[in-house]
Amino acid sequence: MAEDKRNKNPLKVLESVGKELLTGILDDLVEKNVLKLEETEKKKFHDAKPEDKARILVDSVREKRHEAGQVLVKTFLNMDKNSMEDLSKIAAGPAESAESTDTLKLCPREEFLTMSKERAGEIYPIKEKNDRTRLALIICNTEFDHLPLRTGAELDIAGMKGLLEGLGYSVDVREKLTARDMESVLWAFAARPEHRSSDSIFLVFMSHGILDGICGTLHSDKTPDVLPYDTIFRIFNNRNCISLKDKPKVIIVQACRGANRGDLWVSDSPEATADSDSQPSVNLEEDAVYKTHVEKDFIAFCSSTPHNVSWRDITKGSLFITQLIACFQKYSWRYHLEEVFRMVQRSFDKPDVKAQMPTIERQSMTRYFYLFPGN
Repeated sequence: MAEDKRNKNPLKVLESVGKELLTGILDDLVEKNVLKLEETEKKKFHDAKPEDKARILVDSVREKRHEAGQVLVKTFLNMDKNSMEDLSKIAAGPAESAESTDTLKLCPREEFLTMSKERAGEIYPIKEKNDRTRLALIICNTEFDHLPLRTGAELDIAGMKGLLEGLGYSVDVREKLTARDMESVLWAFAARPEHRSSDSIFLVFMSHGILDGICGTLHSDKTPDVLPYDTIFRIFNNRNCISLKDKPKVIIVQACRGANRGDLWVSDSPEATADSDSQPSVNLEEDAVYKTHVEKDFIAFCSSTPHNVSWRDITKGSLFITQLIACFQKYSWRYHLEEVFRMVQRSFDKPDVKAQMPTIERQSMTRYFYLFPGN
């Protein structure tokens, strides 16, 4: 009698059927090559116990949500292609494509609206596309009077400009500036009236650099021409740029912060022969200054740690900018800014040739900043 009752329990029946269906779904995903697994991965899946198959595929399923969702529908409901298109919304996130690694994924409108409502107190508010005037500034020095040419920097400009425009920003690009020129450009940019109807800004600096700041075009050992990092924060703080109060201010820096250069890449350091180990320990005090200033809603992402160089491939552009663009394109539709930055950092965990580690610094953001590309 007990046996009969157990067999008629709908939850038990569903559990038993569910396990069989799940195994069949996973097999279907692999057989249809939806997840584009390597042969070694397929073998690992086929050799696994049924209870281990889900764990083996979970990472691939995350990267192929759209296709996996369609196979899921077809397996359960045996629908034809036209019917599946009507139910494609069950697959969260944008569809993958052959160009997924070099195009910006857009956030579904439904996800943007849901997130904005449910996490209103945790995230920075995003203005409606038709009502906002987002601005971004790129300052890039390529040619210098006394320093090496930054070959490949033009690729960084094009890549960052395209990315920021895709994220909804009007981008102003300025090149070949002295430190004084850079400061003047920043003051003028901070005074732009568009900031009043914006919800955020991006400031991108690409040049030779030292620990204290970003090199202008006249920089030399005898006559420094450097824009201090602190000047950037001072210009855009709540005292001097009230239009951006309570709005995310994102600073991206592609520049060396020391002189430890290697042999196989072009270094963004004006010092050609010094080694980072030779830097006096007193320089370590510079980072403490960053923590003493009162400011809010800033975050800086630098291409390397203090005292170290940043590397640039003369045919592809800077390693940091290349990885930054790739991670924004792939992850910014669903992850907040700091998490995207951490994904960039993880891409440098195991350096192929030369080591550099991007760092998140001077973070004073009190909420999560989601870009919601496409919204």
